[in-house]
Parts: sequence; structure tokens; C-alpha cells
Amino acid sequence: MAQGACDFRHPAFPGLNQCGAPGLEQQHTVRPTGRISVRFGTRRRSSLGRADASAAIAGYSHGTRLQTETAFIQSDTASPTCTRSFNTARQTLKQLPPSSSLVSVTLSCMGKNWKTKLIHSDARVPEGFRSLSTPVHRGSTVLFPSAEAVQDTWDQYAVGYTYGLYGTPTTLELAARICELERGYRTFITPGGQGAIALINFAFLKAGDHVLVPESIYTPNRKFAVEVLRRFEVEVSFYPPTIGSGIRTHFRENTRLVWCESPGSITMEVQDLPAIVEAAHAANAMVVLDNTWAAGVYLDAFAHGVDVTMQALTKYVGGHSDLLLGSITVRDELSYRRLGSTHQLVGCAASPDDCSLALRGLKTLAVRLKAIETSALELALWLAERPEIELVLHPSLPSCPGHEFWKRDFTGSAGVFSVVFKQRYTKQQVLSFVNALELFEVGYSWAGVTSLAVAYDFHSATNRPNYGARIVRFSIGLEDGQDLKEDLEQALKKM
Repeated sequence: MAQGACDFRHPAFPGLNQCGAPGLEQQHTVRPTGRISVRFGTRRRSSLGRADASAAIAGYSHGTRLQTETAFIQSDTASPTCTRSFNTARQTLKQLPPSSSLVSVTLSCMGKNWKTKLIHSDARVPEGFRSLSTPVHRGSTVLFPSAEAVQDTWDQYAVGYTYGLYGTPTTLELAARICELERGYRTFITPGGQGAIALINFAFLKAGDHVLVPESIYTPNRKFAVEVLRRFEVEVSFYPPTIGSGIRTHFRENTRLVWCESPGSITMEVQDLPAIVEAAHAANAMVVLDNTWAAGVYLDAFAHGVDVTMQALTKYVGGHSDLLLGSITVRDELSYRRLGSTHQLVGCAASPDDCSLALRGLKTLAVRLKAIETSALELALWLAERPEIELVLHPSLPSCPGHEFWKRDFTGSAGVFSVVFKQRYTKQQVLSFVNALELFEVGYSWAGVTSLAVAYDFHSATNRPNYGARIVRFSIGLEDGQDLKEDLEQALKKM
């Protein structure tokens, strides 16, 4: 058979052969050039090679019969082969019942230079591939079906995809799954936990407003409040994390936002969220919670009245210390609109590749959390009996401030906790203990598969517990629990 000869007949479109030319009793040869563009609905546009032409025109795509109400077939060539193809297609389309699924079909036999084909290829691959993994969709430019359809709208749930900055399908898939776990209204994905913190502050605060922040807050959050918000004339006050309903005395007429972090960063205080929420709402202020420690699953923040939650997905959701992502979940449409318009202008887009890693991390989140919780609790109980330790700050232990609120509000515990050494130990001895650890690595962040240990110095901290330089925070990973215990024991013996 000569190159380009066609002997394929599509059962749903017998009038066209594989190359797009009319089916003939005798085999014939046509040049395999040209293309067929098909527009489905109002947003889908596909460029099909001739091998797909018959199926597309006949209304078969993705296994679903697509029919047409109006078809515009244009020919810019006088080629006899193309003319026969167009005429046959016209006749077939006229026989299809009306429907709006297939808006237009355009056949073109325009030849293309190989350089153009590098950009506008007619090559096709089989459709119908299915996998257990969410595809990674990268893209800045989003294609519109027509000039009239172009719009720069951030709410892609309402209008469809408009620009990569607002999220690709991979990004929105992660957002939807986080929102589902947190039982919120909508979720935004940011390029890091700190990005989520900044976006929340920018969205809900303005010059002249007052924000309340707990003394136990994540240090970069504190620094953002002091060094950035105050620069933009937002008033910032700090409150004791265990104050509960007593926070009422800290409100001002211009208080708009109350930050919570439960448990607190490093010192692990568990806050009385319902009491703080009640006081804040009575003062017409919103409550925002950093829900990273609970991974968004061990504490149902919205059930306790919180208005906005955020997480560093870098931590437990990512779970492998190899991505930087954050999330913001809101309880209602109003907050969604406020955040969305700010997100559009700030331009903090998340990488689809990182989102893909986070989606993979979600699949093992439950088993990782369970194993980490078990190891962390065993080690915390063991450390509480050690003669070198004055205090273990693990929310599930009575020795931790706010333990009663953890029992009431949480359904599990994570792998991050701190210990305070007895006062006889110097800063250098505590640092030597950390340095002597062999399995525990030293580094920021937490919630990965590798156990971490970091020593802190509270001597310069105001309104904080008098722990001095005797406090060490652990993040328990997925190593064998007995191995970790032996590593801690050998390091303690060297103090």
C-alpha cells in the first residue's frame, strides 16, 4: 500500500476514512496534511489530527456521543480531497440531532512548515488514560475559546479557568481536598505557610485596625506583625495564650482580628478556642487559627467557631521535608471573596509540582500520623520519668498547659513536643545534648519522616515562660521508636 493510503472506516462515520477524505470503494492516496479543530461546549478546544477526524465529527469524544446544533465548516483550499471531506462532513452533521455539546467544527487542509508543527502539532495519542495519580497541570496561559470569552476573573469555580496564577486543576484539586478535610467552604493554596499568614493579614486588616496575637505564636508570624503590620499602621497587641475568656479585656473598638495557634509554637500551650471565639465575635472580630500541628484533622476548628484556618502544608500534609506550601480555609462566602480578591493582587501562586507532592502526601497522612503519634507519646512518657527533665510539654500529658482543652477539643496528638531540662543544666550542656544525638537531625521545620531536635533560648523573650535556654523541641519521625529512645538515652548520659 502506498504511503498515506487509507483503508480505515469508522462505524459511526462511514463517509470519511482515516485521513479525512471520503471513503471510496478503491483505496486511494492523500497527503497526510492539515488539521481539524473541534470546540466542545464553551471552554474546551481540541486540535485533532486526521485519525481523530471521523470520530470527532461524528460526535464521539471521550466515549460520549456529542451532537451538534450548528456546525461551521470552512475551507480555505480548493483541493478536491478537502472539498470532498467538507461536503461529506456537512451532510453527516446535518443528520445529527440538535445539541449544544458540540459548538463548532472547523476543518482546514492548510499545510504547515515543520517549524510551525513544533508549536502547532497535529500528532495525536490515544485518549482514555486513567491513573491513580492526579495529573500535574502546569501553565500560566489559559486558552479561551474565543476573543469574547477573555476575562481576568480569579474565581475559577464560577467562570472556569482564566489564568495559571489562580490555580491549575492540580492546585484546585489539592485545595478541594484540604477543604474537605477541614470541613470549610473554600480553600486557597499558597507557596508556603508564611505566605498564608501574610495573605490573611493583608486581606482582613487595614491601617487603623487592631489585631491580637498570642505570645506563643510562630516566630515568623510574630515578626510579620511587628515589622510589617505596624509599618502599615496596624495596631498589634500580644496576649497570654492561656487567657481564655479573659481576652475580653484586650479588645478595643478597632479590634478586627484575633490570631490563635493551638498548641503554641515551641511552648505548646493549648488554647481555649470556644471561649476566645465567643469573646471575639461579641466584639465583631474574626478568629484565625494556625491549625498546622493538628494537620487540619485532629481539631475541627470550624465546629468550634473559628472563621479562618491556615496550615503549613509543608509539614504533615507534605510529610517528606521536600516542599513548601500553605493553605487558607474559610467558613463562608464573604471571607472567600475577601481573600480571593487579595490573592489575585498579591500574586502568591503555588507550584503545581509541589501541589502534586502534597496530594501524594495526603494518601499516607493517616498512617504517618498514627505511627508518629504512637512513637511521640511513648517517648514523651519516657522522658517525663528521666531525672534530667523538669517538664514535658506534650498536649496529651497533664504537665502541658491547656491539657484539659486538648482532651476536650482534639481527637489525636501529633509528633511535635518540647522538654525543659532541670535548672542545673547550662545552655552549653543542652546544646551538647542536641549535638550528641545521632538519629535526630538539627534543622527547622518539622513533621517529616526524619526526627529533629532544636534547642531554644528564651532569655530575651518577654512575657514568656521562664525556660531560659533549657528547652528543646522534638519532631518525631518514622524511625523505630526503640532506636529513638536509645539515641536520646545515650545523649542524656553525656550531659
